[in-house]
Amino acid sequence: METIGWAADGSVYIPTIQMKSWSSMTQSSLQKIFSGYLKGAKLFVSKDPLAASYDPSTITHRDKQMDTVAGILAPCLRNEKPSNTFVYGKTGTGKTLCVKHVVNELAKTASDNNIQIKAVFINCKMKKVADTEYRVLAQLCKEFGYAVPATGLPTNRLYEIFYESLDAQKQNVLLVLDEIDALVSKVGDNILYNLTRVNQDLANAKLTLIGVTNDLSFSETLDPRVKSSLNEEEIVFPPYNAIELRDILNDRARAAFAAGGVKEGVIQKCAALAAQEHGDARRALDLLRVAGEIAERNGQQFLEESHVDRAQEKINVDRVLETVRMQPRQSQAILWSIANDQSQNLTTGETYEKYKEVCKKRGLEVLGPRRASDLISELGMLGILSVRTTSKGRHGRTKEISLLVSKHTQENIIEMLKKDFYFE
Repeated sequence: METIGWAADGSVYIPTIQMKSWSSMTQSSLQKIFSGYLKGAKLFVSKDPLAASYDPSTITHRDKQMDTVAGILAPCLRNEKPSNTFVYGKTGTGKTLCVKHVVNELAKTASDNNIQIKAVFINCKMKKVADTEYRVLAQLCKEFGYAVPATGLPTNRLYEIFYESLDAQKQNVLLVLDEIDALVSKVGDNILYNLTRVNQDLANAKLTLIGVTNDLSFSETLDPRVKSSLNEEEIVFPPYNAIELRDILNDRARAAFAAGGVKEGVIQKCAALAAQEHGDARRALDLLRVAGEIAERNGQQFLEESHVDRAQEKINVDRVLETVRMQPRQSQAILWSIANDQSQNLTTGETYEKYKEVCKKRGLEVLGPRRASDLISELGMLGILSVRTTSKGRHGRTKEISLLVSKHTQENIIEMLKKDFYFE
């Protein structure tokens, strides 16, 4: 039988028969996985009910907030302009879901009664949709049937096209700007001022703004003249508690999993873990979904609490890695310096010296000690670093810095920075 060896040119010689053997082994392994997936009992009926974008027929524990939104927007049905509205609340408190539900129900009622109401939804975090003032206006024109070029027109001309299309018929337009704080941080608040003042120049239509944001202090950051022109009403969505999250998960689990597929204690555990993290329903749904996927991949027909523990670890790692991936190169250089140190407790000075070495190797500009210290503090606020001030007696005070993640997550951070950003 031929064996692996060195060819005359110095390359590795692998016989064809050996390659076929490896190929067939791989093929057999893959077929086994896919066949098992097809033949095995299904744990999921559908994953859709566990998605953040899912629109349930009934929304649990948000009647008061939806009634408030509905009361503000109801004047549309009498062809009156409602107040501009800001909806506040942390991630996963149901803001966007409830606003969409109320606005869609309002539009349906209007249609049934031959009343002209148009709803426009824009996610301001979407790339190539709301990352420049031009693109926002182009998207608005598109919503009214006017295609404009991706670039090239003066912004004033885009405003004119939008105003003309908006005022083409007698109607109430509800413009929902989800993640409105992201829009303002990218393009400034002048666009809000222009949109709120447009009603003065409209003969037929009326435009109402509905802003949705996680930033509870968002309106305080606006220019006073913008805030004055908005003249908005405010609604705050509180976090869900563990009991409310349990009810939400129970509703979604009934639609997502096969009957009897979720063991006792799973829903309660997901709800309790999410309640500890600011009552985030999205977090609770992610936990339940990932736990189900882990159980399914292992060929198990039941979802148990142990799967939730593993899902929690996976989500935490994924979230930390995504946060690290989004950091500027300078912050990544600081993380690399700390993650590769074996002592686990570095002073600010020691961290800065290691950071300077990394910058020199990677050809990065070396920031001053104060700016580097600011970046360390920012990483501390993100929950990636532990930054603790300690007293050195007569030698003054210093900060002790260490990674605030598990050993497994630390290894993943090192591997990701090495692979994606070429730190070595």
